[in-house]
Amino acid sequence: MSEITVQTSVENVIIIGAGPCGLSAALELQSIGIEPLLIEKHAIVHSIYQYPTYMQFFSTAEVLEIGDVPFTSVNEKPNRREALQYYRDVALRRELRIRSYEEAVKLSRDEDGLFRVETKDRFGAVREYAARFVVVSTGYFDHPNMLGIPGEQLPKVSHFFTEAHPYTGMKVTIIGGNNSAVDAAMELLRVGAEITIVYRGETYSPSIKPWVRPLFEGMVNKGRIRMIFGARVVQIAEQTVTVEPTHSGSESYTVDNDFVLALTGFRPERTMLTEAGAIVDPESTVPTFDPETMETNVSGLYIAGVIAAGREANEIFIESGRHHGKLIAAHINANNPHPTNR
Repeated sequence: MSEITVQTSVENVIIIGAGPCGLSAALELQSIGIEPLLIEKHAIVHSIYQYPTYMQFFSTAEVLEIGDVPFTSVNEKPNRREALQYYRDVALRRELRIRSYEEAVKLSRDEDGLFRVETKDRFGAVREYAARFVVVSTGYFDHPNMLGIPGEQLPKVSHFFTEAHPYTGMKVTIIGGNNSAVDAAMELLRVGAEITIVYRGETYSPSIKPWVRPLFEGMVNKGRIRMIFGARVVQIAEQTVTVEPTHSGSESYTVDNDFVLALTGFRPERTMLTEAGAIVDPESTVPTFDPETMETNVSGLYIAGVIAAGREANEIFIESGRHHGKLIAAHINANNPHPTNR
């Protein structure tokens, strides 16, 4: 068992998560004289790295900017590669203190008011840090919504879509009917995949991007994409999937299949918050927090980014979550007006 190394100095602020909103919070804290320590279980902006290779943002570059650093793009709306470069360059240029590939596994608070953050790095080494304030800015891509059906653990099943090339000429079943499913289907068309989409809804999802929906519906109407409404996949086998209509009395049937993309969304993880005493609504999974300061019911414990949205992750995007850092920095500055660098 790895020995726990206790950080000898007390950090002023620790930020758990180095996504765009965590980075933004760090830059806002820098502006008031605090150099926070960021702890990230993967590489920085891992959530963007997980996006499909050729994804383009819905938003313009301007509303993705953090720390007043200009984001320039040759496109009207930047793509994934440009975003990765932008956030990477900002972190390096501002010399943010980031411990990448180190996972925060436990968060607690002492009687003296100091927070303790226990981490484990990729080599298994365990460390413990102390901080006066903690900002939790974790995402949700590590926790896909599992289907809970036989065959879900087969190698042919993925809860992520990266790019279409590996599925060239293959029979691909997509589970889900929202934007991620539609975008994947449109890319798969370009590599000659045979696409079947199985969706619980009785008609097209209202969340589909309005500029994509006509093109997508056109492909369905032409028979280029097989769209099965009002149904669910109940079993996955090596060469087939079993589809069961949601209408009572309808019989299940099999569909020939090579690969399954289970694009059914992700769920938030709130264990660290609750361990530290934060109140989380069991239904919505939204933590209790003050929207004016982003502070939870635990003094000195803040949230930033998509974690404030609970299950409805689409309610908070980078362009809105990036402003959480300003609120946090202002509140910490009011309660800690003469910060040290650490």
